[in-house]
Amino acid sequence: MSSDFESYEQDFGTTTAELTNKIGRIPKLSGEEKTQLILNVDKQLEEVRELMEQMDLEVREIPIQSRAMYNGRLKSYKQELEKLEKDFKRSRIAYSDEVRHELLGDDGGSSEGQLIKLREERAHLLDNTERLERSSRRLEAGYQIAVETEQVGQEILSNLHGDREKIQKARERLRETDANLGKSSRILTGMLRR
Repeated sequence: MSSDFESYEQDFGTTTAELTNKIGRIPKLSGEEKTQLILNVDKQLEEVRELMEQMDLEVREIPIQSRAMYNGRLKSYKQELEKLEKDFKRSRIAYSDEVRHELLGDDGGSSEGQLIKLREERAHLLDNTERLERSSRRLEAGYQIAVETEQVGQEILSNLHGDREKIQKARERLRETDANLGKSSRILTGMLRR
C-alpha cells in the first residue's frame, strides 16, 4: 500500500515541478498562448487535487504505526499545493488586469489603492469560486454514493422478498406434510385397533 503512496508522490513531484514552471511563464506570455497556458495549468491543478485525494485515501489504509510519517508528508504536499494555487491566482489576477487594460485602455485616474482593492476582491471571488467548485464536486460524489446505496437497498429488498416467498412456500409444504402425517397416524391407529 505504501508503494501506491510513493507512486503518487512521484506523480505529485513531477506534476508540481511542471506547474511551477508554467505558472512562472504566465506573466511573460500574451494573447492566445497565455490563455491556453492558464487553461492547461487550471486542468493540471485539478489533477493534482485528485491525486491528493488518492494519497489521503492511501494514508487512511496504512497501518496506524506507520501512518504518522505519511500524514506528515501528506500535510507538506497539501501546503505545497496551496502555495501553487496562490501563485496561480496571482498570475491570473495579473493576467486579468492586463486584459482589462488592453480592452479599456490604461485609466490614469485610477489610484493605486483602488487597484489593490480590485485585486483583493478578485482574489476573494476566485477563492469563493474554487470553494463552490469543490463543494459541487463533493455534492456530486455524495449524490453518486446515495444512488449506489439506493440500488444496493433495492437489491436487498428484492432478495428479501424472494426469501420471504421461499419461506412461505416451505411453511405451506410443512403444513401439508403435518396434515398428511396426522392422517397417516390416524390410519395406523385405526389399523392397530383392528
